[in-house]
Amino acid sequence: MRNLLMMAVLALAGFGAHAHDGHAPQGQGSRTVLQRQPLPDAPGRYGVMLTVSYAPGEASPAHRHPGSVFAYVLEGEVQSQLGNGALVTYKAGDSWVETPRVLHAVSRNASATQPAKLLVWLMAGEGEQPTVVENK
Repeated sequence: MRNLLMMAVLALAGFGAHAHDGHAPQGQGSRTVLQRQPLPDAPGRYGVMLTVSYAPGEASPAHRHPGSVFAYVLEGEVQSQLGNGALVTYKAGDSWVETPRVLHAVSRNASATQPAKLLVWLMAGEGEQPTVVENK
């Protein structure tokens, strides 16, 4: 699986039109949508590939995704906690999968001095926001 993800990263390196997703307030990581495509084998669903970049010490608020999520750490270290599970630190080259609608309670840069970056692929239905921040 790691080789497949790396091939996707290399293929996307030449993908020139990087759109910024303005849904991330400053200090909560920045998201760059690489592509958003309807899925012909899943009518009414679409796939989104994006990068999430965290400056040192940055974190995302608790959130959920309506569909499956595949995350791959491109650089740095990221801490992630799904639901009531354990807090896990992922390093460059590590990956994980999130099931639909699971609470992503913690998603943050593990370092106070180095940046971190993820490659993420997720699925959502037409009319659904790909990320829904939890209300406190």
